[in-house]
Amino acid sequence: MASPLAQLGAFLTPPPVVLTPDYDGLEFKWKMFAFRPALFKNELYLLSAVLFYAIFHFVGRKINEKRANGWFDAHLIYFATQFTKPVQPGGLTQDGNSDFFGFSTGRRGIKSLHTTLTLRPRHDFFQWVYQLVWGLVQLDYKVADEVELDFTLKDGTAVPECVWAVVAKEELRGIKNNRWDLNLTKTSDHTSLPPTLSVMAEFADITDCLFKTHGPLSLPAVLSNPAIQPYFRSLSITDQPRTRPLFPIPSSERSKHVILSLTLPPSSESSLTLSLVTAVFQLIDVISAEGGWGIGKVPTMGKSGVGLNSSLRPETRTKLKKAREDIEKQLKEESEREKKEEAAEEKAAAKKKAEEERLSKLSASEQKKVLEREKKRAMRKTQGKVKTR
Repeated sequence: MASPLAQLGAFLTPPPVVLTPDYDGLEFKWKMFAFRPALFKNELYLLSAVLFYAIFHFVGRKINEKRANGWFDAHLIYFATQFTKPVQPGGLTQDGNSDFFGFSTGRRGIKSLHTTLTLRPRHDFFQWVYQLVWGLVQLDYKVADEVELDFTLKDGTAVPECVWAVVAKEELRGIKNNRWDLNLTKTSDHTSLPPTLSVMAEFADITDCLFKTHGPLSLPAVLSNPAIQPYFRSLSITDQPRTRPLFPIPSSERSKHVILSLTLPPSSESSLTLSLVTAVFQLIDVISAEGGWGIGKVPTMGKSGVGLNSSLRPETRTKLKKAREDIEKQLKEESEREKKEEAAEEKAAAKKKAEEERLSKLSASEQKKVLEREKKRAMRKTQGKVKTR
């Protein structure tokens, strides 16, 4: 009987190729070697599939790199006029083959800018096909190359603690699922915006202040530009985290953000969204009362440049403060309730463990008596519940 190692070797060894004398196909000979392509059809199919996937991966990766760098380079010239450090050394940071990141800092009123480009998985044939097929099945499922500019504002700016946004209507469902902070707002249309856009605001007074003309900046006019609308997704101002926190976050630890989300335009029109990005910088200058920096200075909000916070009505500021107190109170109550539930569960688990240890020390007959007693007690409780109903 053959050894297990020999049996494994025999199992892994491919069957010998039968060279029939009547073979009349293509054949390559060299001394004692002969290659007959017709006998390797399955291997040819496999090799073709591997080669196709490799080419698909290489071409898709290069397309993503070209699109991401093309858009960022088209806006980097403007970033260089606004930041002392417009990008980290080496340019965009690439994570995988579809995610790219940029970091900018060194500007008045802005602590940092995180630019995130999320492109379609053109390097992965199977993911690409999945997205394509699922888009045909699920009509509201849309995939596109996306870019997000997340401005973290410096502490002490005149931006109030509020949540406000303009969102493309086709994005409303998804943004409410992905942005907890925007669920604190009310959604409505606005006469100065095209019908494809909606305003999400805690109070209408915020919208009225932001939609006024401030020097060369007219936010409704920028958002109504037909050339920009196909690529605009959302513009938001927020002091709350994107995901619901598990416990109250002190005001001193919260940061204020201005977030612009876009669909990436075609490579040949990468600079098309530059006017909107420029307007966001101007908006930050207006609401933060910083008065502008670099090219395209914009007057601040209010007669004396007081920023958005002081431009709001006193009752609006009071309501915003009250809303945050209510949020903190609710989060605190939920956090305390969860802690009590966890403590009760730990106590019950410790009690159960102690009971199991006590039973393990008893004899078999005593364990049986205890289990029967527990069973009868459980039955009485069940009967009592049935009678009560």
